[in-house]
Amino acid sequence: MILRASALLVLLYALGFVLFSVTLGTPNEATRTQGIVVLTGGPGRIERGIELMQRHQAQRMLIAGADPSVRPADLRRRLGPRSARVLRCCVDLGSESVDTRSNAEEAGRWIGRRGYRSVRLITSDWHMRRAEYEFHHHLGKEVTIIPDAVPTRPRFLTLFGEYNKYVLRRAAVWMDM
Repeated sequence: MILRASALLVLLYALGFVLFSVTLGTPNEATRTQGIVVLTGGPGRIERGIELMQRHQAQRMLIAGADPSVRPADLRRRLGPRSARVLRCCVDLGSESVDTRSNAEEAGRWIGRRGYRSVRLITSDWHMRRAEYEFHHHLGKEVTIIPDAVPTRPRFLTLFGEYNKYVLRRAAVWMDM
């Protein structure tokens, strides 16, 4: 009986990983929101946020988890002159967070100060499910979160590690830890 139960758990875990791997987040072109939150840590994320701001898809953008030494001028140099206007007027750099959970907390304070009811969450496709879960867990139902994933080509180990983090975080929340 214990062997069968263990086999069932392993099978469910493996099926969960397959489902996680084939249902990665996708870009969202259609929805306008009050704010945009970009989580640092992967290529194309900030660029995606700037592109959406240039298309007037939100009022303001937070780059959460930025290194404290990064300044707007550094971003202008990296992103080029076309991003200068948006960076000057409408982008906040958040440097309080160090992981996905603290990204949600930092963004929650930023969202609360502005009274936003809708935000677009930008991160890599493989990271979206856990990031969206953390944001929903922290912000509750008061804020509508629109996921907008940057497509990547993640390695197996990246997906496997992210799946385990996602499962463990859900279990921790379920056990109220």
